[in-house]
Amino acid sequence: MVTKAYGAYAADKPVEPIDIERRAVGPHDVQIAIAYCGICHSDLHQIRSEWAGTLYPCVPGHEIVGQVTAVGEHVTSFKPGDTVGVGCMVDSCQHCASCEEGLEQYCETGFVGTYNGATQDPPGHTLGGYSQDIVVKDKFVLKIRHPVDQLAAVAPLLCAGITTYSPLRHWQVGPGKKVGIVGIGGLGHMGVKLAHAMGAHVVAFTTSEAKRQDALDLGAQEVVVSRNADEMAVHAGSFDFILNTVAASHNLDQFTALLKREGTMTLVGVPEHPHPSPNMGMLIFGRKSIAGSLIGGIAETQEMLDFCADKGIVADIEMVAARDIETAYERMQRSDVKYRFVIDNATLAG
Repeated sequence: MVTKAYGAYAADKPVEPIDIERRAVGPHDVQIAIAYCGICHSDLHQIRSEWAGTLYPCVPGHEIVGQVTAVGEHVTSFKPGDTVGVGCMVDSCQHCASCEEGLEQYCETGFVGTYNGATQDPPGHTLGGYSQDIVVKDKFVLKIRHPVDQLAAVAPLLCAGITTYSPLRHWQVGPGKKVGIVGIGGLGHMGVKLAHAMGAHVVAFTTSEAKRQDALDLGAQEVVVSRNADEMAVHAGSFDFILNTVAASHNLDQFTALLKREGTMTLVGVPEHPHPSPNMGMLIFGRKSIAGSLIGGIAETQEMLDFCADKGIVADIEMVAARDIETAYERMQRSDVKYRFVIDNATLAG
């Protein structure tokens, strides 16, 4: 099946309309007409070869929401007309210890990304959601229960939502816990919403005074401007958990100093350059931890979507037409978006 998409043929080429081939629907496949696709900062890194190993043509997009148009003969969980989503993965080995535990994101042979992952389909690597249609194994398709008028804002949950939900759940964030969210951007704004909905006392950290009211509106009970030493000192040794969403290299010690004994700070952003080495004494003498977390498995992603549907949680988005993807990239680099761009895939047709 030929479908219209937007992609790039080289790192120095712009995103432009291209025609791509999708495989025929196999026995365990689900074919999806894509309604909306979020724009993630990962898309920009990959398509510009800022991350190694980009395969061209590159069609990004791993925050996909749409409707099922066909299913394979062995598919029982989905039917045409269902509203579904696809996140960052479309396959994994399915037999390693991680996959057997429902943690496909840690697949020991490496999960297959929704784009730029190895596949038998032409052109030899996966092509993502900046397209009209996609065909995905049923095990990697997710059910969406949000109302129709929220579907565009659901798309970023497939990456930004699960990236923040997974560590909050793993470290048992909930009532009685004091939780910090560092960075109020595409990931951080979801972290604030989710931690608040889980019942935690949420403190948002930002470098910008201008974001104070925004963070409160998102659900934070308190906001700290991290460049203000006095504001930071008030919270010394008081956090059970800190979710650090900042991808830029920065000094982690200022935040580990805010953790309680046995508190954890989890990082979900990969910096272009390594963070300065943390103060080991601060970790050792407080039995504190610095950890990392990567998206979530399929079962946990479904749990997140159901949680968000029940709580009425979606991302804060700005819709863009396909022809404006390059402009969206430029604005994203300037942090000029509140807080995620989403493509209206109906505009792919022209």
